[in-house]
Amino acid sequence: MATGKSGASAKDAEARKVVASNKKARHDYHIEDTFEAGLVLQGTEVKSLRMGRASLVDGFVDIDGGEAWLHAVHIPEYAQGTWTNHAARRKRKLLLHRDEIDKIERKVSEKGHTVIPLSLYFVKGRAKIEIGLAKGKKSWDKRQAIAERTADREKEEAIGRRLKGMRD
Repeated sequence: MATGKSGASAKDAEARKVVASNKKARHDYHIEDTFEAGLVLQGTEVKSLRMGRASLVDGFVDIDGGEAWLHAVHIPEYAQGTWTNHAARRKRKLLLHRDEIDKIERKVSEKGHTVIPLSLYFVKGRAKIEIGLAKGKKSWDKRQAIAERTADREKEEAIGRRLKGMRD
């Protein structure tokens, strides 16, 4: 489900237990659209995620044969697992609606677009991943974003000082 639709309530947001988030993604990319996808996981992967262990840093999504696959996401082996343990960086199938997969596939075929994982969390006991349709930022875009954040912060501090009766 695309998050642009107004169907999520405050109760749904509280039910999320975030396992991992990709903070650098919003710095390196312009996120154009987001989707929530289910994950096909093995038992030891779920146990490892419940312990709060995962890394989305190098992850990306690939559309292959009409199916969405999550690559290079690191879910470490479960400590109490035996020979049934999973491979840490295996590719995992994403569960999306057909129209969402088609939309992603159309956009990715355009130059400069990619799909990256933004956060991994549990909703009602089910592992979900938020993926973002993104376009890479140039280095000057990143510097401009940092400058805007700094200017906004300084503006807020000046307003706060003025409200408290302090001088600039």
